[in-house]
Amino acid sequence: MDLNSRLFDSIRIKPSCDDAKETGPVCETPGCGRPGLYRAPKGRKAEGQYWRFCMDHVRAYNATYNYFDGMNDAAVQAYQKDAIIGHRPTWAMGVNKTGATKPKSEPQRDWAYVDPLGILRAEGLGEARRKAEPQRPRHSATVAKALDVMGLDETADATAIKAQYKVLVKRFHPDANGGDRSFEDRLRDIIRAHDVLRGAGLC
Repeated sequence: MDLNSRLFDSIRIKPSCDDAKETGPVCETPGCGRPGLYRAPKGRKAEGQYWRFCMDHVRAYNATYNYFDGMNDAAVQAYQKDAIIGHRPTWAMGVNKTGATKPKSEPQRDWAYVDPLGILRAEGLGEARRKAEPQRPRHSATVAKALDVMGLDETADATAIKAQYKVLVKRFHPDANGGDRSFEDRLRDIIRAHDVLRGAGLC
């Protein structure tokens, strides 16, 4: 490498950090002009907001910081209890099915969770629930197949099964078809299906 090369004359060196003017946040303590490199939370009702302090002032601030300052004992206990479930509304099993508001005996809170879409609001829970569809009876695969052979769905009751059975027997019986026995297999399936449904107690 040739140190006398003209390329070395064009090299410029970036000034060091000490020479550069310091920019950035300044400590927010009145009368302090040092850099505010350390964040400190502003406290309750100002979540997500921070003070900017230098090292000495952030230590002093942390030594006296109390999130629950100004809250009574009942409110502190309620906050700590709700912190277990992430401050989401909950109810005992089988209670408050309509989404009604909580009882007034609960201590008043002076804090709230952020819910911009209103998903966790107690008033909206009852309205958001849709009416459940009527529960359909559950049948075994054999019974479901028998109902299908007879052209019925799973909601058919005994009266509908008997009426459909009479209609199908009349339609496929050889006597109703001028002695034609080509529908005997279909008639046999219908009789078996009816026997299955009768054995299951549906007719």
